[in-house]
Amino acid sequence: MRKAFFLALASVFLMASVALAAETVKIGFNLPLTGDIPKVGESSKRAAEMLKEDINSQGGLEVGGQKYMLEFIYEDNESKADSAVNVALKLIERDQVMAIVGPNSSKQAVPAGGTCDDNQTPMISPWSTNPDATLDRPWVFRAAFLDPFQGPVAVDFATKTFGAKTAAVLFDISNDYSKGLAEIFKADFEQKHGAGTVLAFESHGTKDQDFSAQLTKIIAAKPDFIFLPDNYNQVALILKQAHDLGWAGPVMGADAWGSAELMTLCGDDCKGQYFSTHYAAAGAQGATKVFIDRYKAKYNETPDDVAALTWDATNIVLLAIQNAGKVDSNIRKQRAAIREAMAAIPSFEGITGSMKFDEQGDPIKCAVVVKISDEGEFVFTEQVCP
Repeated sequence: MRKAFFLALASVFLMASVALAAETVKIGFNLPLTGDIPKVGESSKRAAEMLKEDINSQGGLEVGGQKYMLEFIYEDNESKADSAVNVALKLIERDQVMAIVGPNSSKQAVPAGGTCDDNQTPMISPWSTNPDATLDRPWVFRAAFLDPFQGPVAVDFATKTFGAKTAAVLFDISNDYSKGLAEIFKADFEQKHGAGTVLAFESHGTKDQDFSAQLTKIIAAKPDFIFLPDNYNQVALILKQAHDLGWAGPVMGADAWGSAELMTLCGDDCKGQYFSTHYAAAGAQGATKVFIDRYKAKYNETPDDVAALTWDATNIVLLAIQNAGKVDSNIRKQRAAIREAMAAIPSFEGITGSMKFDEQGDPIKCAVVVKISDEGEFVFTEQVCP
């Protein structure tokens, strides 16, 4: 009798949990909330929370004529590749999420993308620009442009703006993003300016704090400028040491500079420098300005490109869920329907720009180059489109 009672009770709880699951849309977020780049994770989470609150305050996401509350599960990948894989597996197997947003950095997105593809779970990276994150992985998408586009943007801008005929490169050898972009830049620069025009090609490790040996070689080579495709936390250390060693020339970076924390860490050493990125907050118009103003009012800081890209990436997932037409209680069928719907989105008007998706799940979209002003703002300089 007692056994029958507990079996009946368990059955009630099971039915209740199934009913609850059917009433929610569960999305996982694979974020660097600690480790080397915690501000990236914080920016992503803030944008996602703002979007979730917007939709849930209106009764949820409408799918097939019914509204479903959004449930976002945030997991910390510690800014590590192996942790990002473990987080992906947790979200897929334990939490039974419909789709995953993140990781952001290519160092984590490339391995985690393989895990999501193997487990047939849709994943979209807001910020990863390394081609390998999505290459031949039909379940993996992104909201950012690719490094084979970003590298030549830096080459052409430096050639035009600095009159550069020679360059030096400093990059993180253990970061897929930094290493890949450095190699793309070098190949494109030497194709356009001649063999040997990249006078120094120096690398460092992720945990390095002293860059004086590499910078001494670079400064001795007397390049017209330095290309620095590093994460924002490393940029702050490198630029200070470069200036201490006597470097007075221009330094150009890439989208991994675009954190709200860059100027807090870098200060005067970053002012006057340029980097390529996904959007410029200063002078934004339309829906982008609305997002920026709301984010600033809520969090008391200007949203960086990670926040804006997370807003777009999450909206792409939600649009795919709506386009799938229903919420299926079979999680495998639901994931497959979302993947098909994401692949079928012809174009998307995001706050980081208009984008169309190719067969690899990569958006064809414009980049912008910004200058860091004396006030520490990222000011629009020019837009470069494919």
